[in-house]
Amino acid sequence: MVPEPEFRSYYGQPIIKGPLWHEPHMPAYLYLGGLSGASSLLAAGCELTGRDRLAAPAKIAAAAAGTAGAAFLVAELGRPERFLNMLRVFKTTSPMSVGSWILAAQSGLAAVAAGSALTGLLPSIGKAAGLATGITGPMMATYTAVLVADTAVPSWHTGHRELPFLFAGSALASAGAVAMVAAPHREAGPARRMAMVGAAMETVAGEVLERRLGLLAEPYREGSAGRLMRAARVLTVTGGALAAVSGLTRWRTPSVLSAAALTAGSLCVRFGVLRAGRASAADPKYTVVPQRERIDARERNRAHGR
Repeated sequence: MVPEPEFRSYYGQPIIKGPLWHEPHMPAYLYLGGLSGASSLLAAGCELTGRDRLAAPAKIAAAAAGTAGAAFLVAELGRPERFLNMLRVFKTTSPMSVGSWILAAQSGLAAVAAGSALTGLLPSIGKAAGLATGITGPMMATYTAVLVADTAVPSWHTGHRELPFLFAGSALASAGAVAMVAAPHREAGPARRMAMVGAAMETVAGEVLERRLGLLAEPYREGSAGRLMRAARVLTVTGGALAAVSGLTRWRTPSVLSAAALTAGSLCVRFGVLRAGRASAADPKYTVVPQRERIDARERNRAHGR
């Protein structure tokens, strides 16, 4: 029997160009964008159900996170005019172009809603802007997953089914975490439920991602990315459990601990996904081996007349 040959590439050089995004700029932007979008969704729901004492801090969190996220994106781009140049056109086939407009709309509407909530001025306009962010918010929380999946980076592109759910769950968990601490304890029930749902969605999506990708799941399990993803899983599960406990007691301590764990878990996910993508782009086997497997599968199907 001839042993299965090990994969070797030409001098071990990467086949594709890896992502040039920097830390902490891009992971921070991914986290803050998700926080802004999910907070807006929470605020819109509270606006419709008359929960003003929870809607106000959610609006402020959405505006603050959206503004800070835009600042991190501009820092990543290097010059502010580069972001403005992306708004010169609207290209539906480009996640970067669509995302730029989503970010602009979300940040602007969230700022109007938060400004009205803080000052009491123009309440009708503020309410309309807050309700509008209920539409732009979910798009803001998930478009970044489409952005990273729509690349040649193997572990990102192959995970295009799970990454939106992973990012959405992480965004819901982080927004619920902030609102749990910022709102009065008695009014924070919807925020706690959002945090628990987000923690469950993030955990399940991460597990499905690593099980389905096969070889391409290795970058999510190994090295610094693997450590971050494991830490995220522990922190998120712990934070979700503490959120459930906080609803059964009058003490704020479980809420604070839950918020800290969920926030740390959400940040670990963003850093872990970025580093996993870099690792899969740097190692040629993650590009070539799946390609060979797809070619072999097509040839087998053709041989069987499928």
